Amino acid sequence: MLWSLVKIVLFVLIVAGLAYGGMVLMDMDGGAQIAFGSVEISLTPLKAVLALIALVVAIYVALKLLGLLVAVLKFLLGDETAISRYFDRNREKKGIEAVTDGLMALASGDGRQALAKAAKAEKYLQKPELTNLLKAQAAMMNGDKLTAERAFKQLVADERTRFVGVQGIMKQKLEEGDTDTALKLAEKAFALKPKHEETQDILLRLQAEKGDWSAARGTLSAKLKHGAIPRDVHKRRDAVLALSQAKGVFEKGASIEAREAAIEANKKSPDLIPAAVMASDEYVAEGKGRQAARVLKKAWEAQPHPDLAAAFARIEPKETPEQRLKRFSALTKVHPEDPETKMLLAELYIAAEDFPAARRALGDLAEINPTARSLTILAAIERGEGSDDVVVRGWLTRALTAPRGPQWVCDKCQTIHAQWAPVCENCGGFDTLSWRKPTHSEVAMPAGTEMLPMIVGAVPEIEEVETVEEEVIDRPSMVDVTPPESEEKAKVEN
Repeated sequence: MLWSLVKIVLFVLIVAGLAYGGMVLMDMDGGAQIAFGSVEISLTPLKAVLALIALVVAIYVALKLLGLLVAVLKFLLGDETAISRYFDRNREKKGIEAVTDGLMALASGDGRQALAKAAKAEKYLQKPELTNLLKAQAAMMNGDKLTAERAFKQLVADERTRFVGVQGIMKQKLEEGDTDTALKLAEKAFALKPKHEETQDILLRLQAEKGDWSAARGTLSAKLKHGAIPRDVHKRRDAVLALSQAKGVFEKGASIEAREAAIEANKKSPDLIPAAVMASDEYVAEGKGRQAARVLKKAWEAQPHPDLAAAFARIEPKETPEQRLKRFSALTKVHPEDPETKMLLAELYIAAEDFPAARRALGDLAEINPTARSLTILAAIERGEGSDDVVVRGWLTRALTAPRGPQWVCDKCQTIHAQWAPVCENCGGFDTLSWRKPTHSEVAMPAGTEMLPMIVGAVPEIEEVETVEEEVIDRPSMVDVTPPESEEKAKVEN
């Protein structure tokens, strides 16, 4: 309010001063005379002052017009001027608007509109590090892989955007199924940005799929170093890689290295069932039965599993059924109510031909949790106790259509695997297999050794109930001690 009053007062004073000055000039005598040849102009003092002001204004306008003319000439010659800067700002404004519209089109899923806006942004901005990324993403959404690849290659040429370009081409190769090229690009992207978590995961998965376990362990260590995974997860997954590395070495025949790698895997993750089985077999090969039993018992405490029981049987392959039953108490007294423990104990009693004890050990498992294995064990008990063939056939018929029970199931895609593997065969997930019941319903048509895994002998795959009865039930006298690497050979011999 006060400042407004001050401005009004100043305006009045200026107007009053100008009016007073004009009156003074009008009252003054004399003036100015201007002669141009024969022309003379006489000016009063007031007119002279006005003429002087007009002259100053004219000179000022002339200088501005001259500067504009010079700027136009420089603009036409390509020099940077105010005019060029004006047009640059205008183009930049239109380019930024095009980029914004392109990003909005990408977010809404309109690939064609995004590609058009990317071309417009490229025309106005002429900044490939910005527009090429938008163009590549829009081309991929629109299905134009060739344009996307060209854009990614242009990004690779610039050091500032090289990582983005390499990663984009890598993802394209993954979609095309070219995992060899994708692996090389993943290694390059990892070298550019070792802390990038997505690149770490892709590289680790590709290395695991290719069986390059040593390199995969290096990548996993980098993930731990950069804080991408907790220490306990790293320990578990490193054990999985060490186990896979041990299997690879074992296949090559370097048993000493295999033993060391298998034992290392078990030490890193004692609850990893395949690692415990392999470490146990290697201890047995070295004549260290106690260490083998301790390894298997610790794994059994974490989760009972038939592979652990089979490996425990291989520690003493020549013992009698009675001796085996006594030795297996180290396992059967752990988790006595677990279905796996009950079926294991029932099989041991069947091998010892103590069928009433086998029935007691199995309990009502075949009724409350019917699986192909529990029903087949019950059929074996019925046969051993002298029941009619109709009763035995009835249990075997139910076994043919009963679920298998726990299996190796991928936690990511729910795919069922016959054997444990570090990488899911379906989705490529690393360390996603767990021993549990499948979420979807499935019917088992297993072979005899699958239904009675502790019984001796590998049986050909069954097609009828009579085949199951003849080939499985007729030989429940011994426990399988065939090591994993000899299973195929045993099948051929039988």
